[in-house]
Amino acid sequence: MTQGGQANPGRRTVLGAAVLGAGGVTLGLPGTARADGGKGDGHGGYRSLPVPTVVAHRGASGYRPEHTMGAYQLALDMGAHVIEQDLVPTKDGHLVCRHENDITGTTDVAAHPEFAARKTTKSVDGVSITGWFTEDFTLAELKTLRAKERIPGTRQENTLYDGRWEIPTFEEVLRWADKEGRRRGRPVWLHAETKHPSYFRKLGLGLEEPLAKLLRRYGRHRANSPMFLQSFEPTSMQRMAKLVSCPRVVLLWTADDRPWDFKESGDPRTVADLITPEGLKWMASFAQGIGPLVDLIIPKDAAGKLGKPTTLVRDAHAKGLILHPYTLRNENTFLPADFRRGTDPAAYGDAFGAFKAYFEQGIDGIFSDNPDTALLAAADFAKR
Repeated sequence: MTQGGQANPGRRTVLGAAVLGAGGVTLGLPGTARADGGKGDGHGGYRSLPVPTVVAHRGASGYRPEHTMGAYQLALDMGAHVIEQDLVPTKDGHLVCRHENDITGTTDVAAHPEFAARKTTKSVDGVSITGWFTEDFTLAELKTLRAKERIPGTRQENTLYDGRWEIPTFEEVLRWADKEGRRRGRPVWLHAETKHPSYFRKLGLGLEEPLAKLLRRYGRHRANSPMFLQSFEPTSMQRMAKLVSCPRVVLLWTADDRPWDFKESGDPRTVADLITPEGLKWMASFAQGIGPLVDLIIPKDAAGKLGKPTTLVRDAHAKGLILHPYTLRNENTFLPADFRRGTDPAAYGDAFGAFKAYFEQGIDGIFSDNPDTALLAAADFAKR
């Protein structure tokens, strides 16, 4: 893919989709993997996925509370190509799916008097947080909680599902993906993030080893397995590269950010250094892709409107890296100012226009809370 959105004819694209609303079923999407139940062979690996690849961000979190089996199932039913999980550990070493180890805003833990004394203040990657944390609970204790909507002011309709689902373990997700893969006759692709790996390793709860053990157990450890791994800490992906062969993605925040593992080790590099040709070459030595903040693809001006695209897509592709930037959502509050409609921040804006702007840069995929919208946008892009 060249700068400015000129398509490389060798890249596969979405051929078409019809999505029937938030709870609908995607029709006409091409299958991209053979019927192996999701274990082992991902039928050509990650480069066989449609481009742009739609990654369901924490599941279909625009319609269901994030990181619940309900959000994952809906994303799959909508036709998302890949479904994301964020992984944090329990006190007894199980990996569970939460965006953060602080579960105050995503569960009903505050309503459980038996856990009132667990509320505490911690410094996580240099940020002071007061709440309840997964590493202070056994898995059995966490299973007594129920998930709820994280941003109810923006997604009031999602609160309908508060209390319906428990916190899933990653192993439960792997079993679900295997079952759904067998039922559908094609693997279910997952995209798992190690959250705060340096923080947890200091607590004796390293994420990478138990994650690798689960991936090997479920046959998702090979180079062509239907599995992505990701982290904001490059050293976590370096560690995973020594344990498993499935593709790895380095997540990148703002240009002035320093990954937390760099801060702890004294590495002076920032994200700005990592997105130079030299930094990209370094990441390509242990990863297959990057997951940049969308602002690293197209910066915004002081008014929040899209500016001139950077050369990151071209530069990353030159080093053999794919790009899965994050995150596009339908609500005005999350969209660039160019695509907001009306004055209600929770109302939907011109999400299709925003998707088109980023797809034209030649990205390989996109994280979205609204996989149905992303799939329709990808189908529109394929027809251009």
